[in-house]
Amino acid sequence: MSDSPDKLSAVRRNVVLGLFVLGFAVVLGRGLDLQVFKQDFLRGEGDARHLRVVSIPAHRGMVLDRNGEPLAVSTPVDSVWANPQETLQAPERLAELARVLDMDRGDLQRRLAERAGREFVYLRRHVNPDVAARVQQLGVPGVALQREFRRYYPMGEVAAHVLGFTNIDDRGQEGLELALNELLTGQPGAKRVVRDRLGRVIRDVENIRPARPGKDITLTLDQRVQYLAYRELKAAVQAHGARSGSAVIMDVHTGDILAMVNQPSHNPNNRGSLRRDASRNRAVTDLFEPGSTIKPFTVAAALESGSANPHMTLDTAPGFFRVGNHTIRDIRNYGRVDLTTMLAKSSNIGASKLALSMESEHLWRTLHQAGLGRSTGSGFPGEASGLLRDFYFWRDVDRATLAFGYGLSVTPLQLARAYAALANDGVMPAPRFLAHQPVLPGEPVISPSVARELRAMLEASVTADSTGHRARVEGYRVAGKTGTARKSGAGGYSEERFVAMFAGFAPASQPRLVMVVVIDEPAGEQYYGGQVAAPVFSKIMQGALRLLDVPPDDVPGIRAVTAEAGRGPA
Repeated sequence: MSDSPDKLSAVRRNVVLGLFVLGFAVVLGRGLDLQVFKQDFLRGEGDARHLRVVSIPAHRGMVLDRNGEPLAVSTPVDSVWANPQETLQAPERLAELARVLDMDRGDLQRRLAERAGREFVYLRRHVNPDVAARVQQLGVPGVALQREFRRYYPMGEVAAHVLGFTNIDDRGQEGLELALNELLTGQPGAKRVVRDRLGRVIRDVENIRPARPGKDITLTLDQRVQYLAYRELKAAVQAHGARSGSAVIMDVHTGDILAMVNQPSHNPNNRGSLRRDASRNRAVTDLFEPGSTIKPFTVAAALESGSANPHMTLDTAPGFFRVGNHTIRDIRNYGRVDLTTMLAKSSNIGASKLALSMESEHLWRTLHQAGLGRSTGSGFPGEASGLLRDFYFWRDVDRATLAFGYGLSVTPLQLARAYAALANDGVMPAPRFLAHQPVLPGEPVISPSVARELRAMLEASVTADSTGHRARVEGYRVAGKTGTARKSGAGGYSEERFVAMFAGFAPASQPRLVMVVVIDEPAGEQYYGGQVAAPVFSKIMQGALRLLDVPPDDVPGIRAVTAEAGRGPA
């Protein structure tokens, strides 16, 4: 009996030892089973936690000027993202992460907590390289970098209205970036990668689909001419305290838009500074009454209809003219004038009498064929069509005031295209922004003989004693017309708010460039088109002709030769 306790202890010891051996055998067997016979299972479990399919960002296509200079490029940048489930497990690290990202710690924690059910949340998009490096050095759990692309515009505000801009996801929002978004946008790729516990990619496993970059687009813009036009327009708007301004330069034969600028502008590289009034392209979206710049088309309508001839005269005495209950006035009494003098002196009375001498339909048809009051078909987003009422509704006073630019509305681009027809022997070109597009056939607007007659008249409108003399360009013959229009409001036409304009082309002997300058609401005593817009035309046109190597036609000997050449058959 005395041996019973010892035997009982031995049994217990053996049972416990057996249980330990059995447990070890089970664990060893399970380990062998998983490591040897079920490797695929373990690999799958690991991959499920660390193997991810990630997007490969695609490079957005570049936008280039006609000479191959970059106007819009996409550069690689890093964005900071986090897996909230992992990052919230290290709350003590949030303060230093918030400091690096220039965020409030509370806001950062709330953002993560509100999205705790997700595995991917952006914390800061498109950070500077130094910020990206500091984030990576912190090693905060669940925080990593994502490679993206950011759009950059080398010319900044100079070409902002034509190019437009993209959003943070590199999608076009305005301008040609929006119009050409489908061509410029690339197709993202995809690949399988292994991430570490911090979310960093440590190994590429498989390329699923390669990224396909967007297409590069070449515009008709000339970067040099664009800068020149912007500089001079901005200086004029500031000097005259104007509300806004626009300028368009077009090739009279091809319709190529060589420059299109506006004021006020914005820097598309800084999305935070964008304002609606500064981001729209006024040259295609804003309407104005063209004032006296329309008078050449009144003359063209009269010549085409046969109600006038180039040598006829008009009596503008005594300086005012009654049409119904309305009085039309000139600045002074010009007496009897021919058509050339009527344009040079910008006589409203002469233009009104000319319009009243023909059927309404003739005037309407000429203006309509010249593209006034209808879209140019440029394809630019938000382009305005303008307004030209049907002649059926015109009264005599409507016809009279329409003759000097009231009662219709146009855009600067429409007016430039119409003047291109005068410069191009009556054929109006289609505006073109894309260099790869074919040059479309122009629209016949007026007969070649009438176009040549008008070119000679408009050249006289830029002589020393005309309203447009400040538009002259040294070494070149210029043809054009000033315009000044009162702005309308709730109480009728204002006595204090004006739009100053100049439309013209050069060289007059063999026109190459057409330009329209519009200055909206210049302040002070100088508000006429000849005082405000014509000097801008002169400065821009002078530089543009030389930048484009257009030979001068107003030097001794050359003028005589071109004049003789112009005496060919009409």
